[in-house]
Amino acid sequence: MSKPIKRAFLDTEDGQIHYRIAGDGEPLVLLHQQPRSSDEFWELMPFLARHRCVIAMDLMGFGDSDKPPRMYTIADYTKTVIALLDELDIKKTCILGNHTGAFIAGEVAAAYPERVEKLILCNVPGFDEQGKAKLLEIFAEGYKIKEDGSHLRKRWSARAQYVSSAELNHRWVLDDFKAWVYLKRKIDFLLQKQFLMAR
Repeated sequence: MSKPIKRAFLDTEDGQIHYRIAGDGEPLVLLHQQPRSSDEFWELMPFLARHRCVIAMDLMGFGDSDKPPRMYTIADYTKTVIALLDELDIKKTCILGNHTGAFIAGEVAAAYPERVEKLILCNVPGFDEQGKAKLLEIFAEGYKIKEDGSHLRKRWSARAQYVSSAELNHRWVLDDFKAWVYLKRKIDFLLQKQFLMAR
């Protein structure tokens, strides 16, 4: 029998964190990539919830979580994971992190080893400095708002190349738009930092 997925919010000093929770048993925390949300795990959660208590959170700035008042670092995101575990009275958990979520999961394990039972890291990217700069350039171009709205169609087309269905692409692009302002601020912050370091 499928376990219902419930939605809830955790209040923090930086705003509310949205999360989804389903099932009973040993806990498993799911951490999404940027610019997605806990929706990334929507199809997976019912299967995992047959045997575990599964928690998928929207990282601050993404999905239905609030935009943080400052640029969040991996260490900041790590603290929000611990805050959620504390709120749910979870002493120790397994964590699955995808892409950006994998970096956060790794930091949770490094900073709070007593809180992590097992760690599953998916799609961990590895870039040298030149690769990071190129990626930042691509992101900066991708998050420019165009007067004619063509940036919206461009986001749809970019995802449609490798997302398996129009419905899934729609959900992905919605996540993209929810995080747009926060990611644009973050990209501008990183470009400014890169400029200052190059001087």
